[in-house]
Amino acid sequence: MAKEPVSSPQPLSFPPSHFAKLAPRSYLHAHLSSSNGQRPSGRLPHESRKPQINTGSLTHCHGSAVVRAGDNAVVCGIRVEILNASDIVDCKPSTTIEALGQRYGGGLTKHPEVTDGATRRQSRTEDAEEMAQLDLLVPNVELSTGCSPSYLPGMPPSTEAQSLSHRVLTLLHISQLISMDDLRIWYHPSSASTPPMPQPPSEAPTAPDPISMSLDVPNDTTSSDEEDAQRPEVKAYYVLHITLLVLSLSGPPFPAIWTALLSALRNTRLPKA
Repeated sequence: MAKEPVSSPQPLSFPPSHFAKLAPRSYLHAHLSSSNGQRPSGRLPHESRKPQINTGSLTHCHGSAVVRAGDNAVVCGIRVEILNASDIVDCKPSTTIEALGQRYGGGLTKHPEVTDGATRRQSRTEDAEEMAQLDLLVPNVELSTGCSPSYLPGMPPSTEAQSLSHRVLTLLHISQLISMDDLRIWYHPSSASTPPMPQPPSEAPTAPDPISMSLDVPNDTTSSDEEDAQRPEVKAYYVLHITLLVLSLSGPPFPAIWTALLSALRNTRLPKA
């Protein structure tokens, strides 16, 4: 009686996704230690994940963006408020075009042309100091409950969230990403003078009073006050309240946070003052 040939057992094989879930560290190390040094997804070690960006997702914000990069997901909403210059206490900002013209080294224009590199750098530094002094940028990073296993319900704001908020604020001022001139609200008084009231015609010209002739001298104070009243000046400022909510956290969160902030700023539309 012939015996059936015994077949050798076939080795077990799993798709790569199963190995990545069973032994993620070993699976990742096997790809990084290879000659080409590619990640399991095909990215090189120096390449970042391509983010998915959606702008204008929040209806009640002046600018918003949702960014997802890998397992990191961040929502950014920007709300714009108006700060009246009269409400600023113990602050003397440059509120006239003349003062800004002296700062930039240009003429009396709202956007003076600056040709000197040193003057440009000095003016930008002074603008950044004024922006920080007035607190016109207010970022706030929140790590939502459930974004990672480390953040449980009922926990107070973490130190990491406060550190990220301070990092975002510092980088906004250092990079000078937002121009101070975009946050100033100018008031331009009407240049058209009020037409004089019609006077009834006199029957006959009368001789001028000698007393009034002696007092008929140009009033420099009145003309100076009228010129000051017609000069454009800054009446208010735009304040940007930036809220960054981390919905999912897996790895370093700052790249996704900064990408969401940049996308939301591009989507922001300032309200009419």
